[in-house]
Amino acid sequence: MREIVGFTAQETRPGLEPLLRVQGLPAADALAPRLRALVDEALASHDELAEPRAVVEDVTSEAFAAVLQPLALPPEALVVGRVYPRAFALALYVATLGEALPARIRGLLDDGSLAEGYMLDAVASFAADLLSDLLAERFAARCSAGGDGLRALPYSPGYCGWPTAGQRPLFAALRPEEIGVRLNESCLMSPIKSVSGLLVAGPPETHRFRPDFPFCHQCRTRECGPRMASVLRPH
Repeated sequence: MREIVGFTAQETRPGLEPLLRVQGLPAADALAPRLRALVDEALASHDELAEPRAVVEDVTSEAFAAVLQPLALPPEALVVGRVYPRAFALALYVATLGEALPARIRGLLDDGSLAEGYMLDAVASFAADLLSDLLAERFAARCSAGGDGLRALPYSPGYCGWPTAGQRPLFAALRPEEIGVRLNESCLMSPIKSVSGLLVAGPPETHRFRPDFPFCHQCRTRECGPRMASVLRPH
Protein backbone atom coordinates (compact mmCIF):
# COMPACT_ATOMS: atom_id res chain seq x y z
CA MET A 1 0.00 0.00 0.00
CA ARG A 2 1.29 3.43 -0.97
CA GLU A 3 -0.42 6.68 -0.05
CA ILE A 4 0.03 10.43 0.06
CA VAL A 5 -0.95 11.78 3.46
CA GLY A 6 -1.87 15.39 4.15
CA PHE A 7 -1.95 17.10 7.53
CA THR A 8 -3.16 20.52 8.62
CA ALA A 9 -0.72 23.08 9.95
CA GLN A 10 -2.56 22.90 13.26
CA GLU A 11 -1.70 19.20 13.56
CA THR A 12 2.03 19.94 13.35
CA ARG A 13 1.94 23.06 15.53
CA PRO A 14 4.32 22.52 18.47
CA GLY A 15 2.90 22.71 21.96
CA LEU A 16 4.16 25.80 23.75
CA GLU A 17 5.66 24.14 26.82
CA PRO A 18 7.45 21.30 24.94
CA LEU A 19 8.82 23.85 22.48
CA LEU A 20 10.23 25.97 25.30
CA ARG A 21 11.61 22.93 27.11
CA VAL A 22 13.64 21.62 24.15
CA GLN A 23 15.22 25.05 23.79
CA GLY A 24 16.12 25.24 27.45
CA LEU A 25 13.79 28.22 28.00
CA PRO A 26 11.71 28.90 31.09
CA ALA A 27 8.04 28.02 31.27
CA ALA A 28 5.58 30.27 29.44
CA ASP A 29 4.51 32.12 32.58
CA ALA A 30 8.15 33.05 33.28
CA LEU A 31 9.08 34.23 29.78
CA ALA A 32 10.15 37.81 29.23
CA PRO A 33 7.58 39.71 27.11
CA ARG A 34 10.00 40.11 24.18
CA LEU A 35 10.78 36.39 24.14
CA ARG A 36 7.12 35.44 24.37
CA ALA A 37 6.43 37.73 21.40
CA LEU A 38 9.14 35.95 19.38
CA VAL A 39 7.61 32.57 20.16
CA ASP A 40 4.08 33.70 19.31
CA GLU A 41 5.27 35.25 16.05
CA ALA A 42 7.11 32.07 15.07
CA LEU A 43 4.08 29.89 15.83
CA ALA A 44 1.87 32.22 13.78
CA SER A 45 4.29 31.95 10.85
CA HIS A 46 4.19 28.17 11.12
CA ASP A 47 0.38 28.21 11.04
CA GLU A 48 0.43 30.46 7.98
CA LEU A 49 3.14 28.75 5.93
CA ALA A 50 3.40 25.07 6.86
CA GLU A 51 2.13 22.66 4.20
CA PRO A 52 2.67 19.26 5.87
CA ARG A 53 2.41 16.19 3.68
CA ALA A 54 3.99 12.76 3.43
CA VAL A 55 4.36 9.72 1.23
CA VAL A 56 4.17 6.34 2.99
CA GLU A 57 4.62 2.89 1.48
CA ASP A 58 4.37 -0.50 3.15
CA VAL A 59 7.44 -2.70 2.73
CA THR A 60 8.33 -6.26 3.61
CA SER A 61 11.27 -7.18 5.82
CA GLU A 62 13.07 -8.41 2.71
CA ALA A 63 12.49 -5.11 0.90
CA PHE A 64 13.82 -3.13 3.84
CA ALA A 65 16.85 -5.41 4.07
CA ALA A 66 17.54 -4.35 0.47
CA VAL A 67 17.38 -0.69 1.55
CA LEU A 68 20.05 -1.35 4.20
CA GLN A 69 22.22 -3.59 1.99
CA PRO A 70 24.11 -0.79 0.10
CA LEU A 71 25.47 0.52 3.41
CA ALA A 72 27.65 -2.60 3.76
CA LEU A 73 27.01 -2.67 7.50
CA PRO A 74 25.79 -5.68 9.46
CA PRO A 75 22.14 -4.98 10.33
CA GLU A 76 22.76 -5.82 13.98
CA ALA A 77 25.15 -2.83 14.13
CA LEU A 78 22.16 -0.48 13.79
CA VAL A 79 19.25 0.04 16.16
CA VAL A 80 16.82 -0.21 13.26
CA GLY A 81 18.62 -3.35 12.13
CA ARG A 82 17.93 -5.05 15.45
CA VAL A 83 14.35 -3.86 15.64
CA TYR A 84 12.81 -4.34 12.21
CA PRO A 85 13.04 -8.17 12.01
CA ARG A 86 10.66 -8.38 15.01
CA ALA A 87 8.05 -6.08 13.46
CA PHE A 88 4.49 -6.94 12.54
CA ALA A 89 4.50 -4.32 9.75
CA LEU A 90 6.93 -1.85 8.18
CA ALA A 91 6.56 1.26 6.03
CA LEU A 92 9.01 3.69 4.47
CA TYR A 93 8.13 7.36 4.70
CA VAL A 94 9.24 10.83 3.72
CA ALA A 95 7.40 13.88 5.08
CA THR A 96 7.84 17.62 4.67
CA LEU A 97 6.52 20.95 5.87
CA GLY A 98 6.95 22.34 2.34
CA GLU A 99 9.16 25.10 0.98
CA ALA A 100 7.40 28.26 2.18
CA LEU A 101 8.44 27.86 5.83
CA PRO A 102 12.19 27.33 5.13
CA ALA A 103 12.04 30.22 2.68
CA ARG A 104 10.72 32.51 5.42
CA ILE A 105 13.52 31.35 7.75
CA ARG A 106 16.16 32.09 5.09
CA GLY A 107 14.63 35.49 4.44
CA LEU A 108 14.69 36.46 8.12
CA LEU A 109 18.32 35.38 8.54
CA ASP A 110 19.39 37.10 5.32
CA ASP A 111 17.71 40.32 6.50
CA GLY A 112 19.57 40.20 9.82
CA SER A 113 16.47 39.30 11.85
CA LEU A 114 18.45 36.64 13.67
CA ALA A 115 16.28 36.17 16.75
CA GLU A 116 13.16 35.82 14.62
CA GLY A 117 14.90 33.48 12.19
CA TYR A 118 16.34 31.23 14.88
CA MET A 119 13.03 30.98 16.72
CA LEU A 120 11.13 30.12 13.55
CA ASP A 121 13.81 27.53 12.71
CA ALA A 122 13.29 25.94 16.13
CA VAL A 123 9.53 25.84 15.63
CA ALA A 124 9.91 24.31 12.16
CA SER A 125 12.37 21.66 13.37
CA PHE A 126 9.99 20.67 16.17
CA ALA A 127 7.07 20.56 13.72
CA ALA A 128 9.01 18.37 11.29
CA ASP A 129 9.76 15.89 14.06
CA LEU A 130 6.06 15.86 14.94
CA LEU A 131 5.35 14.66 11.41
CA SER A 132 7.25 11.45 12.13
CA ASP A 133 5.28 10.94 15.34
CA LEU A 134 1.95 11.62 13.62
CA LEU A 135 2.75 9.10 10.91
CA ALA A 136 3.77 6.51 13.51
CA GLU A 137 0.50 6.99 15.40
CA ARG A 138 -1.46 6.70 12.17
CA PHE A 139 0.44 3.57 11.13
CA ALA A 140 -0.08 1.91 14.50
CA ALA A 141 -3.81 2.64 14.36
CA ARG A 142 -4.07 1.12 10.87
CA CYS A 143 -2.08 -1.96 11.84
CA SER A 144 -4.11 -2.40 15.03
CA ALA A 145 -7.47 -2.19 13.28
CA GLY A 146 -8.11 -5.81 14.21
CA GLY A 147 -7.50 -5.12 17.89
CA ASP A 148 -3.88 -6.24 18.16
CA GLY A 149 -2.77 -3.19 20.18
CA LEU A 150 0.44 -2.71 18.19
CA ARG A 151 2.75 0.21 18.86
CA ALA A 152 4.75 2.05 16.19
CA LEU A 153 7.86 4.22 16.28
CA PRO A 154 9.78 6.00 13.51
CA TYR A 155 13.47 5.21 12.88
CA SER A 156 15.43 7.66 10.73
CA PRO A 157 18.76 7.86 8.87
CA GLY A 158 21.22 10.01 10.78
CA TYR A 159 20.26 8.53 14.14
CA CYS A 160 21.26 5.48 16.17
CA GLY A 161 23.88 4.19 13.76
CA TRP A 162 21.82 4.46 10.57
CA PRO A 163 24.12 6.66 8.43
CA THR A 164 22.78 9.70 6.63
CA ALA A 165 23.93 7.99 3.43
CA GLY A 166 21.05 5.60 4.07
CA GLN A 167 18.85 8.30 2.56
CA ARG A 168 20.00 7.29 -0.95
CA PRO A 169 18.61 3.74 -1.05
CA LEU A 170 15.55 4.87 0.94
CA PHE A 171 14.78 7.57 -1.66
CA ALA A 172 15.45 5.14 -4.51
CA ALA A 173 12.91 2.72 -3.02
CA LEU A 174 10.25 5.29 -2.07
CA ARG A 175 10.58 7.96 -4.82
CA PRO A 176 9.20 10.86 -2.75
CA GLU A 177 9.63 13.49 -5.48
CA GLU A 178 5.86 13.52 -5.95
CA ILE A 179 5.53 15.44 -2.67
CA GLY A 180 8.36 17.79 -3.70
CA VAL A 181 11.21 16.32 -1.62
CA ARG A 182 14.59 15.67 -3.18
CA LEU A 183 18.03 14.62 -2.00
CA ASN A 184 21.25 16.49 -2.71
CA GLU A 185 24.77 15.12 -3.10
CA SER A 186 25.35 15.39 0.65
CA CYS A 187 22.22 13.32 1.38
CA LEU A 188 20.39 16.34 2.77
CA MET A 189 16.73 16.74 1.93
CA SER A 190 15.17 19.71 0.20
CA PRO A 191 13.00 21.34 1.51
CA ILE A 192 15.17 21.24 4.60
CA LYS A 193 12.30 20.84 7.06
CA SER A 194 11.67 17.29 5.93
CA VAL A 195 12.02 13.93 7.66
CA SER A 196 12.38 10.37 6.46
CA GLY A 197 12.71 6.86 7.78
CA LEU A 198 11.04 3.59 8.58
CA LEU A 199 7.83 3.12 10.55
CA VAL A 200 8.03 -0.03 12.66
CA ALA A 201 4.82 -1.45 14.11
CA GLY A 202 4.70 -4.40 16.45
CA PRO A 203 4.01 -5.43 20.02
CA PRO A 204 5.65 -3.05 22.52
CA GLU A 205 8.58 -5.44 23.05
CA THR A 206 9.49 -4.99 19.38
CA HIS A 207 11.09 -1.67 20.25
CA ARG A 208 13.12 -2.82 23.23
CA PHE A 209 16.90 -2.98 22.76
CA ARG A 210 19.97 -2.64 24.89
CA PRO A 211 21.81 0.66 24.20
CA ASP A 212 25.21 -0.97 24.00
CA PHE A 213 26.22 0.10 20.50
CA PRO A 214 29.61 1.82 20.05
CA PHE A 215 27.88 5.03 18.93
CA CYS A 216 25.85 5.17 22.17
CA HIS A 217 28.90 6.58 23.97
CA GLN A 218 28.78 9.67 21.76
CA CYS A 219 25.03 10.22 22.09
CA ARG A 220 24.12 13.46 23.85
CA THR A 221 20.35 13.22 23.85
CA ARG A 222 19.78 9.74 25.35
CA GLU A 223 16.31 9.76 23.80
CA CYS A 224 16.13 5.99 23.33
CA GLY A 225 15.06 5.37 26.93
CA PRO A 226 12.03 7.70 26.85
CA ARG A 227 11.11 6.42 23.36
CA MET A 228 11.08 2.83 24.54
CA ALA A 229 9.22 3.78 27.70
CA SER A 230 6.56 5.57 25.63
CA VAL A 231 5.54 2.32 23.94
CA LEU A 232 6.24 -0.11 26.76
CA ARG A 233 4.04 1.60 29.33
CA PRO A 234 0.34 0.67 29.25
CA HIS A 235 -2.05 3.04 27.48
